Amino acid sequence: MSDLLHNLARLDRTKVFLVVLVVGLVALFLPGILGGLILLAIVVLMASLLRLTWSIASPGARTMRLLILGVLAGLALAKIF
Repeated sequence: MSDLLHNLARLDRTKVFLVVLVVGLVALFLPGILGGLILLAIVVLMASLLRLTWSIASPGARTMRLLILGVLAGLALAKIF
């Protein structure tokens, strides 16, 4: 797993942010189940990254990340149902 984190650390943070932002906005504007499923995929990927970085994140960062995951999961479920 450290290889994955090492490879992710080498990526340009601005480009990664912009790609995730565009995918998230597309998912929010897509109607119905498709948009919700894309948002759920983003939540799953973010949760797996949170799990990998849990031990090195500060308590404040952990709380904020969990809050963001909860909001995204709520939006995804609202779009699906």
